[in-house]
Amino acid sequence: MKSTLVFVLSAAAAFAQSQPDPNFKIHDWSRPRPPVVDPGTPGTLDQPGRPPSDATVLFDGKDLAAWCSLDGSAPKWIVKQGVMECVKGSGYLRTLQNFGDCQLHLEWAAPTPPQGESQGRGNSGVFLMGLYEVQVLDCFENQTYADGQAGAVYAQYPPLVNAARPPGQWQTYDIIFTRPRFEAGGKLLSPARATVLHNGVLVQNNVTLTGPTGWMSRDAYSPHAEKLPLSLQDHGNPVRYRNIWVRELTDAAQKEFTYPAAVLDRCVGDYQFEDGLKIGVSRTNAHLLMTIGVPRGHQHLLFAESPVKFFARDVDAHLIFQTNAHGVSGGVTFWIAGESRKGKKLLPPAR
Repeated sequence: MKSTLVFVLSAAAAFAQSQPDPNFKIHDWSRPRPPVVDPGTPGTLDQPGRPPSDATVLFDGKDLAAWCSLDGSAPKWIVKQGVMECVKGSGYLRTLQNFGDCQLHLEWAAPTPPQGESQGRGNSGVFLMGLYEVQVLDCFENQTYADGQAGAVYAQYPPLVNAARPPGQWQTYDIIFTRPRFEAGGKLLSPARATVLHNGVLVQNNVTLTGPTGWMSRDAYSPHAEKLPLSLQDHGNPVRYRNIWVRELTDAAQKEFTYPAAVLDRCVGDYQFEDGLKIGVSRTNAHLLMTIGVPRGHQHLLFAESPVKFFARDVDAHLIFQTNAHGVSGGVTFWIAGESRKGKKLLPPAR
C-alpha cells in the first residue's frame, strides 16, 4: 500500500508541475516575467556557434580546464586547432562540475578517412551523469545494430531516424535530460527521461530510460546523487568534439563539483573553534563528511562548491577552508544558519 501511495503522490506532483500555476490569473500582469537570455548564435559546418548567455561552457576550443580523467587526474585527450580529440587508451573524460536535469549541446566529428565498420568506426559516447549514454558513432553508410546507432540511447532506444552526416563533417547533439528521482530510502520515484536532436532532427522523443545503459545488459536503477559529472567515452577512435555547453534546468544557482581525492584530503582533520566547538572532517568516496561535535555528533555530507568551499544539503551550513601555498588547510570558517565562526585545524599528537 505504501509503495502505491508513493507512486500516486509522485505522479500527482508531476501532473501538478505540468499545469498552469493556480496562484496567478490568466494574463496576470503581476506574474513574474522570465529572465532574459541572449540565445547565442547557431553554428555552421565550418564554425561553432555562440552559446546562450546563461550556459556553462565546458569546452570553447581553448583547453580542458573543465575536464579531468575519471579518477580525477589530468585529462589525456588533446586539444588542437580549437577542438578536443580522443586519444586511444587515454580513458574517459569527465567534467569537474556535476549536473542533473540539463540541456546539453555538443558537436562531434567522426575520423576521416573512415576506418573499421559497425561499432568499430568512429565510436564514442556521451554519458549523462556518467551512467546514461547517448551513442556517438559514424553511421553514414555504416551498418550496425539499431540500438547502437548514432543518437541511440545505448542498448535501449534506437534513434527514430538516421540523421548522420559523412565522416569528417561536424554533427550536433542537443539533449534534454531529466534525471531519475529516488525517495529517501532509495526506492525509484521516477525514471530518467531524454529527448535528443541529431543535426536538428528529433531522434529521441522524451523516452523513459529503463536504468543505466550498458553493453549487452539492461541494469536496474540504483539510488545515486542528484548531480553527477558528464563524461565522454574513449572507445579507441579519434573522435573530435567542439562547442560543448550545458544549461542546468533545476538547482542552477547552486554549483556542485566532484574533485579528485587529493583536493578533498587536504581538508580532512579536526577543527577547533573559539567557543570550544569541534568539527571533524573526513572523506567518504567523492565527498567530505562533517561531524559537528567530535568525536560523536551530528553528521552531514558535504558537497563541493569550489576546491575550498563546501555545503550541506540537509542543513543550512557551509565550510570554507583557508589553504596555504602548498594547498594544506590550516583554518576554516563555519557558516550555520547565516552565522559564522572561525576555527583552526588541530595538529595530530606528536608520536
